[in-house]
Amino acid sequence: MALYCIGDIQGCDAALGRLLDEIGFSPSRDTVYLLGDLVNRGPDSAAVLRRCVVHDGALRCLLGNHDLHLLAAAHGARRPSRRDTLAAVLAAPDRDALLDWLRRQPLARSHAHGGETLLMVHAGVLPAWTPADVLQRADEVHAVLRGPDLPGFLQAMYGNTPDRWSEGLTGADRLRVIVNALTRLRFCSPEGVMDFDSTESASAAPPGLVPWFDAPGRRTASTLLAFGHWSTLGHLNRPDLLGMDTGCVWGGCLSAVRFGATLAERELLQVHCDQAQAPGAP
Repeated sequence: MALYCIGDIQGCDAALGRLLDEIGFSPSRDTVYLLGDLVNRGPDSAAVLRRCVVHDGALRCLLGNHDLHLLAAAHGARRPSRRDTLAAVLAAPDRDALLDWLRRQPLARSHAHGGETLLMVHAGVLPAWTPADVLQRADEVHAVLRGPDLPGFLQAMYGNTPDRWSEGLTGADRLRVIVNALTRLRFCSPEGVMDFDSTESASAAPPGLVPWFDAPGRRTASTLLAFGHWSTLGHLNRPDLLGMDTGCVWGGCLSAVRFGATLAERELLQVHCDQAQAPGAP
């Protein structure tokens, strides 16, 4: 049995199929974690979702901001933008089944391997959160996603405030901070105040900000954390971090990491992707 992580797919099903062939994926033998943004911007989001449904259990997914955006569009909480490519999913004959499967996916996962723990999110975590906190906060959102209050949650999900975590947060404000951290975060202040304006590489942090993973005292630093979301960062391979968004939809690569006997043993496997959209295009 082999263990893999794969970065942002964003509707590029052909690239996903080629990458799964490249790694020799066997649904009966292997476990592959997809780190969110399964859909949108690429040409075939519906096919990506159908592939995940067929191989559910072997392909283990978590939600990114684009996946939540699809749910919001489907429930009338958000209008699709000009760059969205979600129409085929929204008009699909199996739309309801695909969306029901999607809403049941979590915002964070963990996996025990070789006596260690791999923690996975789409974007980032706040410095004050422990690994257990990350999973518990994600579960709070997951419970709402699966429940009858989904439409109301999606209506209240968008916004940049509050911009920091507090244990005293309740209701929509609490859930919004959790969603923003796990699915949108790139930079924050050393104290954990989130920024959502900059999408630059980690080396170009705006004044007073740091990449979330370099925030001093980050309480997840002793656990390997895999994430996607940050295509200008590219592949990041540190003892405590694994960045997996290599810009597939922009004409980069779709990337997988195969783990060996331990989480420190890692092999990068990639396929080049056709450009579906140009970065920064209107």
